[in-house]
Amino acid sequence: MPDPSTPLRRLGFLTIGLFDAADPGPGHESTLQVIELGEQLGFDSAWLRHRHLQHGISSPVAVLAAASQRTRRIELGTAVTPLAWENPLRLAEDLATVDVLSGGRLNPGLSVGPPMRWDDVKQALYPDTAEVEDFGYGRVERLLGMLRGEPVSGFSGTVGIEEFSDRVQPHSPGLADRTWYGGASLRSARWAGEHGLNLLTSSVVKAEEPGEDHDFASVQQAQVRLFREHHPAGAAARVSQGLVAVPTDSATREQREKYAAYAAARLPRTTSPQGPARLLFAPDLVGTSDQLAEQLHAHAGFREVDEVAFALPFSFEHDDYVQILTDLATRLGPALGWRPAP
Repeated sequence: MPDPSTPLRRLGFLTIGLFDAADPGPGHESTLQVIELGEQLGFDSAWLRHRHLQHGISSPVAVLAAASQRTRRIELGTAVTPLAWENPLRLAEDLATVDVLSGGRLNPGLSVGPPMRWDDVKQALYPDTAEVEDFGYGRVERLLGMLRGEPVSGFSGTVGIEEFSDRVQPHSPGLADRTWYGGASLRSARWAGEHGLNLLTSSVVKAEEPGEDHDFASVQQAQVRLFREHHPAGAAARVSQGLVAVPTDSATREQREKYAAYAAARLPRTTSPQGPARLLFAPDLVGTSDQLAEQLHAHAGFREVDEVAFALPFSFEHDDYVQILTDLATRLGPALGWRPAP
């Protein structure tokens, strides 16, 4: 986004879908209701995170299948699916099925790398092949080829009364073009661009260059620009940003206090790179829509994009999400030049 006069084109949101381990049904239902509300408010997209072996949605593709039958327009995405947990062939079948059910609204977001807590889960996840599994970019390329309809079997034809295909079924044309890569480094941004993917950039990046340590926005800006430099579509290549932005316009006093305390508790991790990977976190943005719009227009990363998927804080209640989504759609979005879908 070159200047504040350029309107935000697409507005989405991202949620983790927390639930009670003793009674998971209501949490999943709340997530579906939030997606339905997003469509009613005119959001362009709704995205779900993966949370394996936690009390957040572990199977977003299954939840989005349900959401596809309760919505008609809003696009549905994963941000992101860690491919180390997936068999690309089976995942391709699931993604294509949900895309068909949704009428072509699915936007798969992907990432690579070893599973979180690899040493703890590898025996259950890959009991016979843990030492030879490749968790690199090749896993994405395999999945993309399958989504595009490349052969996965050396046989097609009829055996008895059964007909076999040599490519993933169902085949959903266009799904591969709606696939995104969740990148946090210059290397991943460049790779995603070279392979023609869309780019999801979030509130976490890697500080890799001297002088970057305390400037999240500049790091993110550099990654977005490098992505587009290497993408066939150039400046037109799609990038979606995913900061945490919590408008307080219609919030109660108790909600405002809760939101401010949440952001303050997470602020210390934003002051310097964290851990061996040197992860740099963006501060959570909390305030009125006018205040948030001013902060975003001054943000070097935000100024590079014209679509966003604001991340909802993980630990809030359903009523909080209703208030935040309503203010995003009716206050902050318009302050950024966005207009709701009809």
